[in-house]
Amino acid sequence: MITVGLTGGIGSGKTTVAKMFEELGVPVYYSDIEAKNLMVGSETVKSRIVELLGHDAYIDGILNKNYIANKIFNDGVLLEKMNGIVHPAVREHFKDWRKRKETAYVIQESALIFESGIQEFYDYIVLVVAPEEERIKRVLLRDESASKESVKERIENQSSDSENIELSHFVIENLDLGETRRQVLKIHYQLLSKA
Repeated sequence: MITVGLTGGIGSGKTTVAKMFEELGVPVYYSDIEAKNLMVGSETVKSRIVELLGHDAYIDGILNKNYIANKIFNDGVLLEKMNGIVHPAVREHFKDWRKRKETAYVIQESALIFESGIQEFYDYIVLVVAPEEERIKRVLLRDESASKESVKERIENQSSDSENIELSHFVIENLDLGETRRQVLKIHYQLLSKA
C-alpha cells in the first residue's frame, strides 16, 4: 500500500483537496483532528502534557486550548517539547490506522510534513498551493477572530511554497474548484497506476 502525505500552508485548501480524494474512495487521516483526539483520549499523552505544562493544561479532563497556546507559542523550547509528545503519538496512531485499510493508497493530511522533517516517511507527497492573498482571504472568512496581520505572520512562519514544491511529487494549485478537482483526479489515477 502506498502512503501519501498531503500538505500545504494555512489557507491553501488542503482539507478541501482531502475531501475530494475521500469522494474517490481514498481513506484520509486528518492529523490535526487525531492529534486533538489523542491529547484528550490518550492517558500517556495527557500525563506527559501535564508533566510539561502543569495541571492547568486540562480543565475537568478537557484540553485548555487557550492556556496551552499562551504557554507554547511564544516559547520555542516548550513548543518543540510539546511537538515531541504529540507528533510521535500521531505517527504511531496513523501507522495503526493504515494497517486496517485495504486500498491502493492512503493519505495522511498534515500541515507540518516539511517543518517536522518527516517527508521520508511517505512514498509520495502532494502539496496544495494558492496565492497568498487568496489564502489570507480564506482564513479570514473561516476565522472571524483572525486579523490580516496575524494570518500573514502565520504564513511567514511556515516553510515557503517555493521550497516545498522542490520537495513534493505532485503540486495542486487550488484556485478554481473545478480545476482543482481535475488535478485531484489526474493524481488519483497516477497513484493507482503506481500501486
